[in-house]
Amino acid sequence: MQLQTQTRPKVISVTVIDDRIDAATAIQFKEKMREATKNGPARVVLDLARVQFLDSSGLGAIVAVKKLLGPDQALELSGLTPTVEKVFRLTRMDSIFTIHPSVEVAVSHAASA
Repeated sequence: MQLQTQTRPKVISVTVIDDRIDAATAIQFKEKMREATKNGPARVVLDLARVQFLDSSGLGAIVAVKKLLGPDQALELSGLTPTVEKVFRLTRMDSIFTIHPSVEVAVSHAASA
């Protein structure tokens, strides 16, 4: 599981480099997210533009990261592929997360906030 981070004023973006978050990678994903976001800014944008497959373990891992961040950091999502967006919509997790069309939109939203 590879993640790429970029820290900007008021927001850190974390891009998932792998094309799937599933049972085989969920634990590693959570650990790497914990490392990447520790002591970070109040907003964390998780870029899923490269993720083509997300199973229930992957979804659970993303929810676990949201809980792990706690009240001082918000986890937002960006760049959902149609398959991943469908998982969020069918499970109604799209009502739990703020979802942006791209990292650029999410970051510009942070700059104007």
